[in-house]
Amino acid sequence: MAEHNDFGNLAEQLAADFLEKKGYKILVKNFRYQKAEIDIIASFENLIIIVEVKARGSDIFMEPQEAVTKKKIKSLVMATDFFMKDRNLDQEVRFDIIAVLPDERKKLQITHLEDAFQSFDAN
Repeated sequence: MAEHNDFGNLAEQLAADFLEKKGYKILVKNFRYQKAEIDIIASFENLIIIVEVKARGSDIFMEPQEAVTKKKIKSLVMATDFFMKDRNLDQEVRFDIIAVLPDERKKLQITHLEDAFQSFDAN
């Protein structure tokens, strides 16, 4: 497996562990619908939380969360709509981003951006 895939998988596991420590319940990891993938689907305080995990080796060129484009938001919203209908869920949905970056000592740091975007940002 490519090294960047290993780093991405590690970042997703760190993000899931981080969320669980904050009291979130992980419902699904790597949910796929058509060509879309949701990294983590969790529940917290009667909300469904859709989490996009972005990991980078450095933030020299851009912050990890800046890589969440309108196209990516649109695919996340589409997959979320399917997930909610498929499971007959009628809860409010929040879209979060978790950024994973190494600090100056190469220790991975997690930044949790709650309510990072809205479904209408896909338009």
